[in-house]
Amino acid sequence: MLKDFRDFIMTGNVVDLAVAVILAGAVGLVVTGFTNDIIMPIVGHFTGGMDFADLKYVLDPAVIGPDGEVAKPENAIMWGKWINALINLIIVGFVLFLIVKAYAKVRAKKEAAPAPDPGPSEVDLLMEIRDELRKK
Repeated sequence: MLKDFRDFIMTGNVVDLAVAVILAGAVGLVVTGFTNDIIMPIVGHFTGGMDFADLKYVLDPAVIGPDGEVAKPENAIMWGKWINALINLIIVGFVLFLIVKAYAKVRAKKEAAPAPDPGPSEVDLLMEIRDELRKK
């Protein structure tokens, strides 16, 4: 029974799924770093030095106590971070599309050519013999 379970686990689809999950996590981290550290500063440069992560709509401002400490933190909608996440999603999707496309191309090359026609089956041969015997 354990051998059957190992055979099931090691089928191509399960291994492909595991590789895809691990790869997606790793690619996601790399692309997030790429987006936050390279793309967003470039976008900020062309938008006048604006950082999208700082864009927000303040619902309730922070309340500062008499001692200078924050008594009540600010309540804000951080829509700039959401824009960063959308740009990140687009880049991750594009990178994963390229990876899947390259994987499909490599996998298509590895597929074996279709097997040659095995010829007539036993039933076909027996029917031919029967038809020849009927002719005589």
